[in-house]
Amino acid sequence: MCKIENYLITLEATIRESMTCIDRNGKGIALVVDAERHLLGTISDGDIRRAILKGVNLDLAIGVLLAERNRDLTYRPLTAPLGTADADLLLLMNKHEIRQIPIVNETGCVMDMAFLGNLVREYEQPMTAVVMAGGFGNRLRPLTDRVPKPMLPLGDRPMLERTIEQLQKTGIRRVSLTTHYRAEAISDHFGNGKNFGVSIDYVHEDQPLGTAGALGLLENIDEPLLVINGDILTNVDFRAMLAYHREYKACLTVGVRQYDLQVPYGVMECDGANILSVSEKPKLQFLVNAGIYLLDPEARNFIPSGRKFDMTDLIQSLVQEKRTVVSFPIMEYWLDIGQYPDYEKAKSDVESGRLHS
Repeated sequence: MCKIENYLITLEATIRESMTCIDRNGKGIALVVDAERHLLGTISDGDIRRAILKGVNLDLAIGVLLAERNRDLTYRPLTAPLGTADADLLLLMNKHEIRQIPIVNETGCVMDMAFLGNLVREYEQPMTAVVMAGGFGNRLRPLTDRVPKPMLPLGDRPMLERTIEQLQKTGIRRVSLTTHYRAEAISDHFGNGKNFGVSIDYVHEDQPLGTAGALGLLENIDEPLLVINGDILTNVDFRAMLAYHREYKACLTVGVRQYDLQVPYGVMECDGANILSVSEKPKLQFLVNAGIYLLDPEARNFIPSGRKFDMTDLIQSLVQEKRTVVSFPIMEYWLDIGQYPDYEKAKSDVESGRLHS
């Protein structure tokens, strides 16, 4: 049985707290219950991603999202009674195209969760992954004087090894590593990837080609390409990202992260010399690039060969050509290790267990 407390929230919990719950359990779902643990509804990672894109205040109670769903008077959270056979659970999951089902007793109290991954062997995902591992890590010197940034240790292993493990657990079996600075430290550690449950090949950049340019050096790949910066630590659900990418029929899906900026002053809105309003120390919210991308094969046709080209350039090119480019809000753990304080935080998060191993 799972530790069911990791999945439970109350109606009074905020949307932000439900995000923490989902990130903690790593299964893409939170169960809304009353004081007796009766199931009132479920909140998925997709529900929250849609709320972020709509600009919903994440400090509102989770009941706001449930109320939207409950306008459909026929809505009832899907459950299975305690003692349901595995075969019947699989039938339910296949019928409703879901990956988990709450298990309840005769009074409707949540007792356990059933997960597709525990009932059947996870299928290989139709994606190839590329990890951009060629950067110099100048802002982390002297730590990176002798070792490339993705190989900096976190706990008992390099940062990049954690990323490879996450890809492998997702069902991705083919990984390309783009290298430049101290490339041998990476290739000597990972080899062909056999010891890490994946097949690894290397794309060496003689000169740095930017965050997208190295993709032009890859062999033809006829499946979606998951690209992640080598200095990103995250628990994001790559399966959910692929499903989202397909739902929108996107040419490029860009992982985005909500970033809040607290203005420490009163902000004046003016029309010429006339003051129209004042906002005292407002909090501004933005969606920023999270360094994780999913490309359809078509997108690679827009990457020039042999010259520096960044992902931001690719985004602009695709938008100008009227291709579908969508944002995928990342609500799970995410950290860009750009500077020394970020690295210290990453070490602390690994030690505390906040970053899933």
